[in-house]
Amino acid sequence: MAIGFLLFTILALASSLAYASDPSPLQDFCVAVNDSKATVFVNGKICKDPKMVTADDFFFSGLNKAGNTSNPVGSKVTPVNVNQLAGLNTLGISLVRIDYAPYGLNPPHTHPRATEILVVVQGTLYVGFVTSNPANTNMKNKLFTKTLYPGDVFVFAEGLIHFQFNVGKTKAVAFAGLSSQNPGVITIANAVFGSNPPISSDVLTKAFQVDKNVIKYLQGQF
Repeated sequence: MAIGFLLFTILALASSLAYASDPSPLQDFCVAVNDSKATVFVNGKICKDPKMVTADDFFFSGLNKAGNTSNPVGSKVTPVNVNQLAGLNTLGISLVRIDYAPYGLNPPHTHPRATEILVVVQGTLYVGFVTSNPANTNMKNKLFTKTLYPGDVFVFAEGLIHFQFNVGKTKAVAFAGLSSQNPGVITIANAVFGSNPPISSDVLTKAFQVDKNVIKYLQGQF
């Protein structure tokens, strides 16, 4: 009886771990179709009829082109996930190109469904991530940082807040792989201060321990 319960527990844990990220595919491929008008919703994308699949379903062109960094943060992320490349559906992987103007920033953000591995191909980036809240309430979240040069690689664990900042006087370029066909992104400042409808200023004043006018100013920036 005890052995049976133990085996059941192990199987249950293994199953939960297996679904901690994108599930494994059950066929060679499952090319996504445009399901914007679909009345059936699935965790992922509806599969295209395999007989209708072509090589173009697995192809994307354009990552050789620099993104437009003329924006307040001075960076541009060009994604290649299942929404741009239908053949990624069910494969549990995606890619981005990130361009940075001099002193440009990819601001603090998280990917709720993916670990990210980043490689610098041009320029110098100051990168970092912050750990989740420690069990000991007397301890603080820990910051890990590194200055990266061309050819350097850094990894950001799934769900943790991270950033990249171009500390050079010239533009920088990096590419990153993510462990999900649709990793998602939550830019912290935009989500907190630019949500629609906005989070109550009373909530944010209490959370950040600042004057309400500061909160109103920050909300006005987004």
